[in-house]
Amino acid sequence: MDRLYEETLLFDFYGELLTQKQRQIFEEVVLCNCSLGEVAEDHGISRQGVHDTVRRCGKLLASYEEKLGLMRKFLVIKKKAARIHEISENEEVRRLADEILEEL
Repeated sequence: MDRLYEETLLFDFYGELLTQKQRQIFEEVVLCNCSLGEVAEDHGISRQGVHDTVRRCGKLLASYEEKLGLMRKFLVIKKKAARIHEISENEEVRRLADEILEEL
């Protein structure tokens, strides 16, 4: 899985478990692709502090996933619903599979 996609999913599932400052820094660096220098200046901390925060957040998000497995379950369900849609010839089943995929 692409690293950015994985980090985005982890943040979507577990980002609210980070502090507000951690969320902001992680989002700015990883999701918005801001430089460490830009984020450091905006938050009044060093580039090393930004780097450490992003690294720590990544480890925290990964540990939440390891313990809870929500992202893994999500990806399994998404894959199964897509497969159901793909192989079904019944329009109602395909519609339900589409609804499931949209809700995910």
